[in-house]
Amino acid sequence: MPELPEVEAARRLLTPAMKDARFERVLLRRANLRRAFPPDFTARLTDATVLDVERRAKYLRLPLSTGEVLVMHLGMSGDFRVERPGEDDRVPPGLHDHVVFEMSSGAIVTFTDPRRFGSMDLLARGDDGPDALRTLGPEPLSDDFDTEALARACAGRKAPLKAALLDQRVVAGLGNIYVVEALHRAGLSPRRRASTIATPRGAPRPTARALVAAIKAVLTTAVARQLQPTYRDARFRVYDRAGEPCPKAGCDGTIRRIVQAGRSTFYCPTCQR
Repeated sequence: MPELPEVEAARRLLTPAMKDARFERVLLRRANLRRAFPPDFTARLTDATVLDVERRAKYLRLPLSTGEVLVMHLGMSGDFRVERPGEDDRVPPGLHDHVVFEMSSGAIVTFTDPRRFGSMDLLARGDDGPDALRTLGPEPLSDDFDTEALARACAGRKAPLKAALLDQRVVAGLGNIYVVEALHRAGLSPRRRASTIATPRGAPRPTARALVAAIKAVLTTAVARQLQPTYRDARFRVYDRAGEPCPKAGCDGTIRRIVQAGRSTFYCPTCQR
């Protein structure tokens, strides 16, 4: 499933193609994705101008000149392709190319989704959208996500630290893979209580500072790699590497896999405390 770096990379891909451009033509190659498209979807988009391309957690939000907002989710397998007319390397329309946006910028934006778990909706400006968006915590790559915010959110929590980080009310859009990677980078065990990174009054301990820095670094690196063609060949440091040596310099531990709340966790019991 696409996680925050993949969605952020999609935002950066779409911005030059769609921001300040009009929808000249909208083609739907099926009646639905995860659910049906909104009524008059193509008519409501045609001739509307995209004012911006935003991301909130794992959702893309495009405010429009009509006063509506196009909200898109990639689901399990969704992705975008941006092409220009006349390009020699244009990809022929495929079985899983379900939505095509022809923009006044000259860009042709195609949404591809083999499993059809993605979604597109049109909402009124000011509508926060799905319930999942209404209670989100701060964006992890924003200035709002800092050591104080994380410590306050974790203070008094008896849940394991990994579970707390997957709670979207604590930090928005952070998924299983990057929680695992950030905890390893910060040297913190996924089993430790979330409350241990804060004082009883919610002030940050040094572990909170290390964890915030690790989250930002892991996500920043992941976004940069996602924008490179070789990203899909790159391996994570610990995720899905059970039984392999810990990659941290000077550590002689071995990566272990456990299951927490039904999700796979990979960590080094030697250097993650």
